[in-house]
Amino acid sequence: MIISKSKICVLVLGLASVVFCLNNCVGEDYKQAAGLIDLRTKYSDGAHDLNFLIGLAKERGFDAIFINNHDRVAMEYGVFPFRNIFRKREELSSINKRGADKHFQYLQEEDQKHPEIIIVPGSETAPFYYWTGNPLKGSLTANNWERHLLVMGLSNPEDYKNLPILHNGFSMQYFKQLLPVCIVFIVLICLSIILIFRKGYYKVVGIVILINSSLFLIDNHPFKGSLFNQYSGDRGYLPYQEVIDYVKDRGGMTFWNHPEATAGMNLKKGPITAHTPPHPDALLKTKGYTGFATIYGSNIKITEPGRAWDMALLEYCRGERKTPAWGISTADFHVEGSAGEKLGNFPTVFLVKEKTKEELLSALRSGRMYACRSGENFQRFVLEDFTVSGPETAFSATMGDTIEIENKPKISIKISSSDKGNHAIDVRLIRSGKLINIFSGTTPFKINFEDDYTNPDAQIYYRLDIQGKLVSNPIFVKLNQ
Repeated sequence: MIISKSKICVLVLGLASVVFCLNNCVGEDYKQAAGLIDLRTKYSDGAHDLNFLIGLAKERGFDAIFINNHDRVAMEYGVFPFRNIFRKREELSSINKRGADKHFQYLQEEDQKHPEIIIVPGSETAPFYYWTGNPLKGSLTANNWERHLLVMGLSNPEDYKNLPILHNGFSMQYFKQLLPVCIVFIVLICLSIILIFRKGYYKVVGIVILINSSLFLIDNHPFKGSLFNQYSGDRGYLPYQEVIDYVKDRGGMTFWNHPEATAGMNLKKGPITAHTPPHPDALLKTKGYTGFATIYGSNIKITEPGRAWDMALLEYCRGERKTPAWGISTADFHVEGSAGEKLGNFPTVFLVKEKTKEELLSALRSGRMYACRSGENFQRFVLEDFTVSGPETAFSATMGDTIEIENKPKISIKISSSDKGNHAIDVRLIRSGKLINIFSGTTPFKINFEDDYTNPDAQIYYRLDIQGKLVSNPIFVKLNQ
């Protein structure tokens, strides 16, 4: 049988349409996988070992745990002018202090022993702090000590060893930038050696220059893990952007953690004070990060309509950012039962095709997840459906997706409760930073809403939340007319 070229073209186009439909239709076969992000173990400052967390997570019905032990927890104060030689250093247990290789080997071994739960390695990092005040007057303060980023998606221990953060040990990555300062002292050392071989006053001067130049060379060696130091004042978000770029270049992801927490303000740590004010502006003053914590143990305003999150998303819609900022829930989990802290209070739910580590990381990277806060007996709201489609199409987009339609987007929402109970809810629908509707009802809840918004050639987005309980990620819509 001979098939004409025109029929072949029709066949190819038909197959392409089928594939597109399978990838975009309302009934795409996504499964929900509940994970817990931002957990500590005994390897850093957690109270429990990994096996305890695995057992508890399985018992409470979770599919994945993200282990974000601290990669380095150290603080130093040195005496001017040789601050890196004559110094006092305090360091707590962490991935890099105890050994990144051992840490990841242990996680891999436990992952193989427990195939029924996914273990995702990562870290919490504190790239920078700076000193103010006077230790002699009792006013020494470590500023921004708890301005943290979560690192995920890096599986090579070397990537953690070389993170560009303060006190992270020997590193070659900034050798070229730091070398010019060292050359000055090397030249002075050579000059001093010449003077030492002369007599009288020149010999004494040579010895003085040799001692001081050697000390300055040691103090300013080029094998540091960061371009910044804690004595030069506030460097804004430059040290954090350095970490974000480093992780992104290696295929990893970064998330701003607890950007509005007030617990880090004016903390007394022995003779010093640690002071970290809320920093919601981090979302606007850094770029290239993957997302941030939309739900955690503090009251959050950053996700309110029109605030920092929406401002960042609108920058993405205008082409001022290459990537949007996604929302997650973070636990900051250290010990079960302390101050009401329980494993499972702050789940992040992922939309995945298969419950694998690769699928979880893909969903995390692309925004296919929503953040939750559990109530009594770990009851939480389940976002069964949140999609956007055109008025006359079978195609739809879910969280993290972008869809092109002609006009009047149709938003489908379906929410239930994990305990199958009837709970009153107020669902807020937000379009491009503006609250456009509040739907009140009881779980199980379902609504289809047609938005009469029209703005030719604009990119907009929709997101929803149940205040303090659930936050979705946005769905982007390109309107074509």
